[in-house]
Amino acid sequence: MTPTIKELLTSKPEERPVCVKGWVRTKRQTKSAVFLEVNDGSCMANIQCVFSPEQFSSPSMAAELERCGTGASVKIDGKLIPSPGTGQKLEIAASNLSVIGEAPAESYPLQKKAHSLEFLREIAHLRPRTNTFGAVARVRNRMAFAVHQFFQERGFYYIHTPIITASDAEGAGAMFQITTLDLQRIASQGKLDYEADFFGKPAFLTVSGQLNVETYCQSMGRVYTFGPTFRAENSNTTRHLSEFWMIEPEVAFAELEDNIELAKDFITRLVKVALEDCTEDLSFFDARIQPGLIEGLRKVAEGSFSRMSYTEAVKELEKHIDEFEFKPYWGCDLQSEHEKFLTEKIVGGPLVVTDYPREIKAFYMKQNDDGKTVAAMDVLVPRFGEIIGGSEREWRLDHLEKRIKEGGLSLDTYKWYLDLRRFGSTPHSGFGLGFERLLLYVTGMTNIRDVIPFPRAPRQADF
Repeated sequence: MTPTIKELLTSKPEERPVCVKGWVRTKRQTKSAVFLEVNDGSCMANIQCVFSPEQFSSPSMAAELERCGTGASVKIDGKLIPSPGTGQKLEIAASNLSVIGEAPAESYPLQKKAHSLEFLREIAHLRPRTNTFGAVARVRNRMAFAVHQFFQERGFYYIHTPIITASDAEGAGAMFQITTLDLQRIASQGKLDYEADFFGKPAFLTVSGQLNVETYCQSMGRVYTFGPTFRAENSNTTRHLSEFWMIEPEVAFAELEDNIELAKDFITRLVKVALEDCTEDLSFFDARIQPGLIEGLRKVAEGSFSRMSYTEAVKELEKHIDEFEFKPYWGCDLQSEHEKFLTEKIVGGPLVVTDYPREIKAFYMKQNDDGKTVAAMDVLVPRFGEIIGGSEREWRLDHLEKRIKEGGLSLDTYKWYLDLRRFGSTPHSGFGLGFERLLLYVTGMTNIRDVIPFPRAPRQADF
């Protein structure tokens, strides 16, 4: 295969024949040379290809150069030589140019050097060619690999959980229903018969793989799932998607303290990998998107986490109640502004908050002896707020049955889940990390729709 630009730019500065294939970022012509900046997505940097006057005076070469504008795909042959100019160590002294695919200037939408992120969301099929979205894609790739590395090194097994389910893991009802029934016929006849549907009962896209992965936790000990999930929430915020990826480990015989240590190790490791292996891209984000990004990530990578209970956190927030749009009180769901205040103003770093009120948490979380709180924990980081949420699971059959009934859920629907408590039940714990939220934090991007290749949100499913 043709060497990538990343491979060429990290090779020795010796004259040798090379071939580069990629997309033209810029074309510049002077009396003495034509300069093409070419990028192939393998790294942030372009490689400069230089054509001498003798070459572009040739009719055939001049015709190719004329066709070669921003966005065109090209194949360039030449020699890799030390660059006499500033800004790059190596360049290509070009000997031949072939335009593979033209990008007419009058219609190619990425002619300008800078475009708004809002505009680029409208052309999600072309935005990976920009510096910003190329960098996001490379960081996303490395982070996904790091997730698997972390768990595989610790003896976890990767479990593929179903996308189609009949269970609502969060009990909130915000699920996409799937059906093969003729909706127009149902509307005209006013009759719904699930017996005629594909699964013979209501079925939905999953909101979480957690409940399913717990079945393997109760047989294999350490497991995790990493896959797409779906939430039918009509939320047009910068932190919500209708389709996103979730990382959910589950550990048998693990209590809340074990869960906290695993979560801290996990986020620390991921941030370290980003700093070590995505240096060029993070430097771009630090300079162009989020000043101070790298410094903030380094503080998290140091692994020093403060700790307080939800009750203690609310007491701290109530001391500064006038500073918040949403006034904190015991029993409220902590808002992003509260979480950022705790990490940035109160403790000055990452924070683990534990023991939340049972009324604001999911039915599967273990109830504490006080009858008011559950053995839950959230990991909060500066500039972002909650990045990981988890708990010790309710492993006692009678307690879980009571919580399901209190939530107005069906015991029959969760019979299989309750069986895990009937037969060989164990304490176990786990957490969830929204992959796109991790990427928001690591890259400094401000809208979650910009860290997933094809965002799905209300009224947005075009590509």
